[in-house]
Amino acid sequence: TLHKKTFYYLEQLILKHRLHQNTLRIKEIHDGLDFYYSSKQQAQKMVDFLQCTVPSRSKSSQRLISHDIHSNVYNYKSTFSVEIVPICKDNVVCLSPKLAQSLGNMGQICVCIRVTSTIHLIDPSTLQIAEIDGNTYWRNPFNSLFHPKQLEEFIILDINRVQEKKKGAGAGARSNKHTLAEAWVQKTSELNTDHQYFCCTHLGHILNPGDLVLGSVSLSWFLFNNYLMTELILYSCVLIKKSYDRTRRQRRRNWKLKELERDREGMESDDERQYQDFLEDLEEDEAIRKNVNIYRNADIPVESDTDDEGLPRISLAEMLEDLHISQDATGGEGANM
Repeated sequence: TLHKKTFYYLEQLILKHRLHQNTLRIKEIHDGLDFYYSSKQQAQKMVDFLQCTVPSRSKSSQRLISHDIHSNVYNYKSTFSVEIVPICKDNVVCLSPKLAQSLGNMGQICVCIRVTSTIHLIDPSTLQIAEIDGNTYWRNPFNSLFHPKQLEEFIILDINRVQEKKKGAGAGARSNKHTLAEAWVQKTSELNTDHQYFCCTHLGHILNPGDLVLGSVSLSWFLFNNYLMTELILYSCVLIKKSYDRTRRQRRRNWKLKELERDREGMESDDERQYQDFLEDLEEDEAIRKNVNIYRNADIPVESDTDDEGLPRISLAEMLEDLHISQDATGGEGANM
């Protein structure tokens, strides 16, 4: 995938469960991470953890390094390859008609709201939700329709909360954390024109007129994949997430994460931006935060948890103190315990 959100989430899970302690070396490569272990059992433990944590599939192989014909001793190098689903949070995906029907007749155009041990999807026009595990994904694979850099900024001109539509036959569960709304939006790059877009969105609970939101309108190429024109009109604009002032968020962020010590080779220039996207996801999604160890940043002054600017924030109660082993927790000689 072109975005590493799932990788950053996985890194925090590995740190939290201390699965990196037995590694000989961790090397960052273009397509992911290489972990080196001294024993096959330790590598197998990591593979089992990954398969329980994120939707993935794996394969293994081994190569003969050396053998002693006299003592009948063989040395093998074992390699495990784990492939994670190429879907990240805030991706717009298009499900096959068969898969959409099996998920309760939900729409084919969905937004990924979270990736944990399953892929969490929501239909922005009905609020219907579904979870797809790794086995289901590999039987009916789909990819993201847009690269994160292709998302455009829109401004909300008008928005109206609407009642949820009646469930059809066999329809699945709906989200109670989102609000269905109809919105008129305009690209911020086209404010001097009369070009506006009308769409349904699942973000009615956080959007108001004048707010900025990221989305996309580039869906016309679906015609080449035999999709109905009505589907195209309905989804001519898909809103993904509310947009906030990134500079202000970074300045007020009084917490930090730990990282794996690894050899960095061939890093891409936009890695820092992707990492900031992941930090913003943590601020906006409480369900993801519960699986991550978040530490107070002593360099940033502590502010009140109440934020009059409406920026998503992590409360002080969710942060851990970063205890350094070099510090003497008992104090000096003769100090009170």
